[in-house]
Amino acid sequence: MVDLANMETVEKECGALGGLFQAIVNDMKCSYPVWEDFSAKATKLHSQLRTTVLAAVAFLDAFQKVADMATNTRGATRDIGSALTRMCMRHRSIEAKLRQFTNALMESLITPLQD
Repeated sequence: MVDLANMETVEKECGALGGLFQAIVNDMKCSYPVWEDFSAKATKLHSQLRTTVLAAVAFLDAFQKVADMATNTRGATRDIGSALTRMCMRHRSIEAKLRQFTNALMESLITPLQD
């Protein structure tokens, strides 16, 4: 009798576990298009951010040339050049943070999600 009661309990637990597993699988099947869309949008965001970083680098390089030109002159323009150089350096730190965010987006979200 103990064996029969024990088997019925195990059967019920296995049935409940099987039902739970089936519910999870069904939920995952239904959510796949949403995850696929999210992954595609995240990839597009990463691509656009990379393009933005490249444009920012080019802009800051040109800005630095202007600042250097002003710094290498005489008079008050030299002070303006120094201020422009400081401003350029601050913007380069923003560019570095944007690059760091872009890399983290790919390495910590998009790649694991696609895997």
